[in-house]
Amino acid sequence: MPRSKGPTARQFGHNLRRARTRLGIPQEELALRAALHRTEIGLLERGQRLPRIDTLIKCAEAAGVSPEELLEGIMPLAPGLGEEIGAGR
Repeated sequence: MPRSKGPTARQFGHNLRRARTRLGIPQEELALRAALHRTEIGLLERGQRLPRIDTLIKCAEAAGVSPEELLEGIMPLAPGLGEEIGAGR
């Protein structure tokens, strides 16, 4: 099984799944609305892929939420350190 891309990808995936389940639609329907493949939605929801900006916007529009809602709880990266600010606190 592919590994997670880290806490940012996991949080995004959690937020995307939450938005989709609130709508009561399967991954296939969200993918259709976002003009993405179903497997892309699955990878995003499992935190195995980080979305590009255009994919983030498509997912938000398809789920009827703002891009900010899909980014909720994601901490910015510390410049040049490759880790999240506040990680381990």
